[in-house]
Amino acid sequence: MAYDMTHLIIAEVLKWENVELGEPKEGEIRVKNKVIGVNFIDIYFRKGVYKTAMPFTPGMEAVGEVTAVGPGLTGRKVGDVVAYGGNPIGSYAEEQILPADKVVPVPPSVDPIIAASIMLKGMTAQFLLRRCFKVESGHTVLVHAAAGGVGSLLCQWANALGATVIGTVSTKEKAAQAKEDGCHHTIIYKEEDFVARVNEITSGQGVEVVYDSVGKDTFQGSLACLKTRGYMVNFGQSSGIPDPVPLPALAAKSLFLTRPSLMQYTSTRDELLESAGEVFANVASGVLRVRVNHKYPLSQAAEAHADLENRRTSGSVVLIP
Repeated sequence: MAYDMTHLIIAEVLKWENVELGEPKEGEIRVKNKVIGVNFIDIYFRKGVYKTAMPFTPGMEAVGEVTAVGPGLTGRKVGDVVAYGGNPIGSYAEEQILPADKVVPVPPSVDPIIAASIMLKGMTAQFLLRRCFKVESGHTVLVHAAAGGVGSLLCQWANALGATVIGTVSTKEKAAQAKEDGCHHTIIYKEEDFVARVNEITSGQGVEVVYDSVGKDTFQGSLACLKTRGYMVNFGQSSGIPDPVPLPALAAKSLFLTRPSLMQYTSTRDELLESAGEVFANVASGVLRVRVNHKYPLSQAAEAHADLENRRTSGSVVLIP
């Protein structure tokens, strides 16, 4: 049969539709998804913060079983369980065609639900902590949205590296989770000034690095929390795009400012395998624990987006086809 019909979500209005899915071409594989990860970047694409051709299928993370391989392809076979995180966009689907060099094998020791929950978020945590700024024992780090999908992993991993971890959260329940995940200090930002608390916790010294996925609401405060030659790492904007920063504002403390993206840190096959391999190894060893607190049928992706966007979730969110 030349074409199969599959269901997927068209993001413009998050609509459940049938589409034709062809056979994989050279260098491609077809994958039947078992579990699909939901990430805030999916919302950015849906809202137009990040641009893509419309209409489109969102989703940048999934685990599934290979159902067909393109002509002449070696190294992949039907029945393999594989994961991907990043480009190409389009994982909110029962089946999809993927470039074979963008997927990685899932070790038998890692449950597919865990793998789909941690692929994109785990590789994000890996490059943030190990490459963008290299966290070491003795460092103090500030993690915003510490109970979120990436925030939870950042706290666990930074703690394991020997850092003192300060995390901001929105509720007492999320503060308790962040504590479980390795936060030495939690700040409920709705009840207290996080800049003042960080200053108090660090005895006025500030932190080596801030990992900020919140953006507009926290950006200026994050800069104020840094010590001299500190690193401001803004990797998301759940509250909106931060206001422009005049370069002289960084000069008073010789600060570093970066807006990194996972795609530039996994652009080669070797980088992808190294990053995913380190994530899966830390899952297997128990350094990283994934909370899959929310599971939705794929057909209810719109509800999953609404809950994530309105801070009604914690930990990881997945869709089940």
